[in-house]
Amino acid sequence: MRRRPWGDEGSATVWTVFAMAALCAVFVALIGLGQVVTARHRAGGAADLAALAAADHAREGPATACAAARRVAAAQHARLVRCSLSEAVADVSAEAGRHPFTSRVRSRAGPPTAVSGGPPTAEPGEQPGQEEQPDQEELLDREKWPDQEARPDRRTQAGPRVPR
Repeated sequence: MRRRPWGDEGSATVWTVFAMAALCAVFVALIGLGQVVTARHRAGGAADLAALAAADHAREGPATACAAARRVAAAQHARLVRCSLSEAVADVSAEAGRHPFTSRVRSRAGPPTAVSGGPPTAEPGEQPGQEEQPDQEELLDREKWPDQEARPDRRTQAGPRVPR
């Protein structure tokens, strides 16, 4: 058997090096993606908590409210980028992460009537917080069957089924 001058000895080493380089590139991309997701969640949590803190201190003035929001954001390892108050509603933006994985999130908080449009309303003719009263038949059933699991189903009271 003749030996070729250019042979393929060592080609497995070259393929192994290329495969390891490709795996390293995939791992670097996954680590970068993890950093982006972590920064986004950290910024979101910090923005939400800072908005709640600012709304809680809104009566003390915008300077005090924004200072409280800044402290809360710093405790969450984020930076407060913007803070504004409109009556009792706080509107803040927080930023977390390091360049190039920085994420900025905006959040609002305030009293329930200012943000969502008001408290839940009752049905016509009902008072808020009033529970529905059981009718006479339900009261009789409760006396007859105090344990609700033992109460027979009305559909099966017609009698046993006959197999065909």
